[in-house]
Amino acid sequence: MKTALLFGASGLVGGQLLNQLISNNNYSKIKVFVRSVPQISNPKIEIIETDFNNLANHKEDIKGDDCFFCIGTTKKNSPDKNEYRRVELDVPKDIAIIAKSNSVNSFVFVSSGYADPNSSGDYLKFKGLVEEELKRLSFNKLGIMRPSFLIGDRKEKRVGEKLGIFLFKLLSPLFLGPLKKMKPIQSEKVAKAMIKISNGDFIQQIFESNEIVEISNN
Repeated sequence: MKTALLFGASGLVGGQLLNQLISNNNYSKIKVFVRSVPQISNPKIEIIETDFNNLANHKEDIKGDDCFFCIGTTKKNSPDKNEYRRVELDVPKDIAIIAKSNSVNSFVFVSSGYADPNSSGDYLKFKGLVEEELKRLSFNKLGIMRPSFLIGDRKEKRVGEKLGIFLFKLLSPLFLGPLKKMKPIQSEKVAKAMIKISNGDFIQQIFESNEIVEISNN
């Protein structure tokens, strides 16, 4: 029986992931790292109130078998450039470094389609830089998830994103060949694939959106 480490349980993918980990018999404990204590109770769950500005203080907490990282923000929620960089770049890198130092076996990271360390936009650039750091750390198992537009019930309503999903759904039949990775994807499928990757025997490390769907469906 394994211990899962979950960062970002209040988000769209993280919430799905938490529910699936609870029902998964491979895990006897789920360490949930949060800023504020959520209203959730389950014998498997250990809530760890986390100071994300001082992650070194949690080195003894970040111990387990599989680490799932789903934290993300938006420019709207983090308008300060330094704070945006900290959440999107520094926090995932710091957590991965601590996890590796504690011999965590697998690290599964929710990145983004078209992540690129050389991108002119901060979002894709930071995701790409985190990907490079994760590959450098050489975890026994690494899963870099690159979902397209995520579909699911968000606590936060994003008008622009809803419009984008509507348009992408409309155009989905035209997304063939290399464009298949642009089709919108259900958040629950991303979560399901993350667990399968951490428990499976996959050689590849980067999973595009259409590949995530295939894994979740098998």
